[in-house]
Amino acid sequence: MKILVIGGAGYIGSHVARAFLDKGYEVTVFDNLSTGMRENLFAEARFVHGDIMHPAQLHAVMAEGYDGCIYLAALKAAGQSMLHPDAYAEANIGGAINILNQAAATGLGTIIFSSSAAVYGSPNYLPIDEAHPTAPENFYGYTKLAIEQLLSWYDKLKNIRYAAIRYFNAAGYDPDGRVKGLELNPENLLPIVMEVAAGIRPKLNIYGNDYPTRDGSCIRDYVHVSDLATAHVSAFEYIQQSQQSLTVNLGSEQGVSVLEMVERARAITQRPILADIVGRRAGDPANLVASSSKARELLGWVPQYSDVDTLIASTWQMYQRFVKE
Repeated sequence: MKILVIGGAGYIGSHVARAFLDKGYEVTVFDNLSTGMRENLFAEARFVHGDIMHPAQLHAVMAEGYDGCIYLAALKAAGQSMLHPDAYAEANIGGAINILNQAAATGLGTIIFSSSAAVYGSPNYLPIDEAHPTAPENFYGYTKLAIEQLLSWYDKLKNIRYAAIRYFNAAGYDPDGRVKGLELNPENLLPIVMEVAAGIRPKLNIYGNDYPTRDGSCIRDYVHVSDLATAHVSAFEYIQQSQQSLTVNLGSEQGVSVLEMVERARAITQRPILADIVGRRAGDPANLVASSSKARELLGWVPQYSDVDTLIASTWQMYQRFVKE
């Protein structure tokens, strides 16, 4: 079967492309390489350099005929979305409209969408399941929710089936080292910890140690990117079999605090990893942990690599080649 991976040269997209290739699918990657990297492209996959902001480019590739599309391309920095909502509206919501319209025009009937736990906002209860109210606290999260709503309408009106996969904190790298490119300008905790371990940056900031958690630092749910990737394959296959759309959370269901992550990273990397405790960041909830029971039930999804040590070790294998003594 033929799969189009939009944004397949990025961090998550390259792992998703790898998962489909490993299952024997014929994969085409469509990416503008603004944040994706050529070193994340695989020889077995065809590459099309294109941009979701150009409907004609989307139409040309989709008209070749695909069984499904994996939609990962987006602007994704929550803080930046509050400063530049115009850019996020155009790229994320406008891009989604282009993808949906061209999918409808070419008969592409299945879309697996990269959504986010940011659609929930601060938790009313834990763990967060799919029935939790959606109340995004940043514009990025709003764009993801708006795209989910568009997908729901196109399901009703254009018969396009979809999966909205709400990621919690993606982390780690392919355990076999097949993904080669590091994220550019990372904003998430683990790659920043690794940059300090490797000497790329001198230290990291820990934003608050006075939260109502077991050690005072924020707790987050980390899911290995390879586990995320296999869920995209399972979601596509579920839709092929059931012809039903779905929305699922993906998380490890295990909360890890910032201080715990830093301490385990020190032990695994054998590096000092200097950290400063600074003030809280606005809008950081104390605790975010997923319920992934729906993904287990519908997709048979069981994370294989999302324990803390594997998350850290698979990331360190990427960064230790850049160690500066």
